[in-house]
Amino acid sequence: MSPDVSYVILWSYEVAPEHERAFIAAYGPEGDWARLFATAAGFLGVDLYRDGARFLTIDRWQSEAAFQAFQAARGAEYQALDARCDALTLAETRLGAFVTA
Repeated sequence: MSPDVSYVILWSYEVAPEHERAFIAAYGPEGDWARLFATAAGFLGVDLYRDGARFLTIDRWQSEAAFQAFQAARGAEYQALDARCDALTLAETRLGAFVTA
């Protein structure tokens, strides 16, 4: 992990085959979520991994405070994008938020 990263948020998703392309477009490193997050100071990137129909995202931030500032400033847009993306997944689980040990 880059030394600049001190805070990551991990999400796990189950995606139906017919929604995989749209899911990757929304959740990938250049996708809708990454573009929204990129409006915030302290955002470092999104990583997307897959294992069959299961996907894992890692949202990388410089700090928890940077993410919280983003939420305070763009929370309504975050919620709207989350609502639009709900139809792409069968299951969504927040695995946790982690700081560098």
